Amino acid sequence: MLNLNFHPAGRHFLQIPGPSPVPDRLQRAMSYPTIDHRGPEFGALGRKVLAGIRTLFKTRHPVVIYPASGTGAWEAALANTLSPGDAVLMYETGHFATLWNKMALRLGLEPEFLGLPGSEGWRRGVQAPMIEERLRADRSHAIKAVCVVHNETSTGVTSDIAAVRRAIDAAGHPALLMVDTISGLASADYRHDEWGVDVSVSGSQKGLMMPPGISFNALSPKAIEASRTARLPKSFWAWDEMLEINKTGYFPYTPNTNLLYALSEALDMLHQEGLEAVFARHQRLGEACRRAVRAWGLEIQCADPAVYSPVLTGVMMPEGVDADAVRQLVYQRFNMSLGAGLGKVKGRMFRIGHLGECNDLTLMATLSGCEMGLRLAGVRLPGSGCAAAMEYLAGTAQRSDRPIAE
Repeated sequence: MLNLNFHPAGRHFLQIPGPSPVPDRLQRAMSYPTIDHRGPEFGALGRKVLAGIRTLFKTRHPVVIYPASGTGAWEAALANTLSPGDAVLMYETGHFATLWNKMALRLGLEPEFLGLPGSEGWRRGVQAPMIEERLRADRSHAIKAVCVVHNETSTGVTSDIAAVRRAIDAAGHPALLMVDTISGLASADYRHDEWGVDVSVSGSQKGLMMPPGISFNALSPKAIEASRTARLPKSFWAWDEMLEINKTGYFPYTPNTNLLYALSEALDMLHQEGLEAVFARHQRLGEACRRAVRAWGLEIQCADPAVYSPVLTGVMMPEGVDADAVRQLVYQRFNMSLGAGLGKVKGRMFRIGHLGECNDLTLMATLSGCEMGLRLAGVRLPGSGCAAAMEYLAGTAQRSDRPIAE
């Protein structure tokens, strides 16, 4: 039974790969009084966030903002560009790629799920040559879109999106490229325009450090053109009304005003740190976490070091150890939440999130809780992951120029 009175001393460590912890600065922004979403003050806010979000996707083209979860933005990407019965090539890298495929089926599309056999596909990134080969065989160009996940949250794999674009171009195929970067945006480098993405999908609750409730479609001119003839039904998700009224900073229906305050603040925070510094911080913390896992003698879910995620690390349990039991023990003893294994890897691994509002000490506290929990669960550890991570972090520390208070 759920214990609703479980409120131990100290703050809860939310170390799942999203929703990520919300900084105090964003919490304060969301507490501002709600304003008239048709008034001049809101128009200024709308124009700011609509322009600012483009900088995160690295695009010169429009980004649509929905008062919805990332799942809604998945549907918007498909519904605005495709027609009933359209063939879609989707690549399986994990649980969320699988769910997007399931959505395509429910919408009346004809998805083809491509991937490596068995569980291997959940340990590696998108294999661009497989996409190229399949598109070359599609001489009639029946496939209308290729859908891939940038950072697969269920496995800790970050795929090479530029390679997917090169594969599509090498095949001489006109299919749209759609990319889920829900957990990648603002944590890992992402380049909508440079990588030739037609629709990028993201959400507020990962690298943007916000609560769930806002999602995004970044669009290319080719995607906007496709939307003019697409016949899947849509109303709430329709781009045309959004794009027209967004020019003035407003929305065709009631937006999530207080979350837009937080989005404005999150954009300021990310740019004050600098996007390249944000990406470097995530890469560094990810490497420290992986060194800890290796020191524990455990296996990392992602089997290809070239595509390790800077957002999260999947930790495989030894044979006979229930990962969910380890997670429950850590939660009860140390007031820390770790991500569950999903789909094919449920009970076999847990996920450590190191994204958003995080730093060296956040990670070290997290790894300490994991190490204590693993030992209490009876997992034999040949070494200290905490010591390995500390050694790496201490040796790569970035100097702070902030003065120490007297």
